[in-house]
Amino acid sequence: MDNFWAPYQTKVNEDGTISTELLGGVLLFGAMGAAMVGSLFSSDTWNNITYIAGEVKNPEKNIPLSLLFGTLIVTILYILANVAYLMLLPVSGLPDGATVLERGIMFASQDRVGTAAASVIFGSAAAAIMALLIMVSTFGCNNGLILSGARLYYAMAQDGVFFKKAATLNKKDVPGFALILQAFWAALLCLSGTYGQLLDYSVFSALLFYIITIAGIFVLRIKRPDWKRPYKAFGYPFLPALYILLASAICIDLLIYKPDTCGWGLAIVVLGIPVYYVWKYFDKK
Repeated sequence: MDNFWAPYQTKVNEDGTISTELLGGVLLFGAMGAAMVGSLFSSDTWNNITYIAGEVKNPEKNIPLSLLFGTLIVTILYILANVAYLMLLPVSGLPDGATVLERGIMFASQDRVGTAAASVIFGSAAAAIMALLIMVSTFGCNNGLILSGARLYYAMAQDGVFFKKAATLNKKDVPGFALILQAFWAALLCLSGTYGQLLDYSVFSALLFYIITIAGIFVLRIKRPDWKRPYKAFGYPFLPALYILLASAICIDLLIYKPDTCGWGLAIVVLGIPVYYVWKYFDKK
């Protein structure tokens, strides 16, 4: 591959040889959408501060700043990490290479490019070091996701669109029932498929809700022009419209190329529409 930017599909043939095929058109679109699932998932918690918006001091100022600087810092760190991978490892390699340098980024063992890059620096201790770092990162991520996620169910219950018991706090002023429900649903998802399948399902579902949320900006500007707006959408209406367009394109791409997992995500999200109206009906009763 003499052109770093040329989009190629690499195949390992039955005889062990490698062949490349230049991608373009629909195939390139599909490959880009599928390849973005991992990066989108790694940045997916950018909006978690909004889950506890009702408990944030001076939300008009602190929530936009948190979203801006949190997303900016994480994006810079991810870019720097990828620059480090490219500086440490060759892009192309051999599937049966004896060392991480011979395999390169293309054929890193089990797609663990980070571990391969760390092996160049730390040698045989790289696997243990990466495992330790992943554990620390996982526990830190779980801490934020579990606590903020339960607050979302707590707020929904207060608005009358979730189990009323989820709106109660225990003696430690924690939404204990919401945490239990969240743990049950998380365990159910863990038993429902592989890590890759859950990745596709969760990213697709999250993108659908982001599209709906951003579309709500346009709807509220029309239906509620007199509402107080302590902070305004940056780049409105061009950036929100661009976001909806790109996110919709990725969703369509995933539905075409990964219908088994993303189809379930779409079904569950759509099922929420009749459930919402049934819930409101019985709540009025």
